[in-house]
Amino acid sequence: MKPTLRRRIAVAATLGLTLLASACGAVTPASTSSSGDSGGFQLADYIKDAVDKGQPLKIRLSYHDPSLAFAVPIRQGMERGAKELGVEAQMIGPTGGNAADQVAELQTLINQKQIHGLAVSSASNDALKPVIAQAYDAGIPIISFNTNNPESKQMGFVGQDLVASGESLAKELLGVLKGKKGKVVVVSVDSGAGWSNDRFTGLQTGLKDSGLQIVGPVNTGNEPSAAYNTIESTMAAQGDAVALVSLDCCSFTAGAKWLQQSGKAGKIHSVGFDVQPQTVDYLKGGVVDLTISQGPAEQGYQAVKLLADYLKNGTEIKDVDTGALVVTRDNVATVPMEG
Repeated sequence: MKPTLRRRIAVAATLGLTLLASACGAVTPASTSSSGDSGGFQLADYIKDAVDKGQPLKIRLSYHDPSLAFAVPIRQGMERGAKELGVEAQMIGPTGGNAADQVAELQTLINQKQIHGLAVSSASNDALKPVIAQAYDAGIPIISFNTNNPESKQMGFVGQDLVASGESLAKELLGVLKGKKGKVVVVSVDSGAGWSNDRFTGLQTGLKDSGLQIVGPVNTGNEPSAAYNTIESTMAAQGDAVALVSLDCCSFTAGAKWLQQSGKAGKIHSVGFDVQPQTVDYLKGGVVDLTISQGPAEQGYQAVKLLADYLKNGTEIKDVDTGALVVTRDNVATVPMEG
């Protein structure tokens, strides 16, 4: 299949949107959450006062692990948005991705009443659902980015449609395989995470009736050497596999390393996510077939923009789908690296 460049972005007017909101910046309904909340969001008095007085607005992006390479382009987009929109934006979050630490940090910020807008990205939807409700009830505009919390009181979401991205990956894999049948081994750094489940659901839908046998998802963990060892042992037991599919950036690079070192590159096809520097090298070297970008810099930028526009101008908060950009050897030179 001749590689093509495609971006799937949900757009209406500016960037994808699905939420209702009032024309008044002080009151807007919650998002598509199924929380059962029938009342409207009430902006906290201290935030109203800061807006009225033209004080610097403080926006925080809480990322589940700022030490990850993927956080770098998100931070860059956030900083671009802060500069352009004249707000104080900062990325926070626990090193190592401990959900309890993230919740504790957020609770402190909410109780101190020193922030005016909040965007959160969680490794665990269930862990952050209560603290999202706490922020909402405290009158702090709260959205999710990168990872969605659709059953919470979030007022919007910025990021990739994860189920759709899994379907896109399945479509691309079928094109790469060109009718070849066999086992498709699926790996993930956290197979129990909501984002992983969503992508896997989309992948399953896209491969339905294809005649391919899905093995996994296999949980590799996030530590590189452990991920490599897990993939090595898994593939040893699946000698007839025709493809190795990753649901994230880090198991993707671990899988690519195994393909290269085992001499299986070019014999077993490989597709995955994100445009890490290592991924770019593997892509250029023909070790992997393609990857899908979710626009992390755009996620950081749009998270700041949604909150700043709402606070300053009363602009309604809308979901933003940052799309699924298929990256191949043909177009990788034109795509910014994500790390």
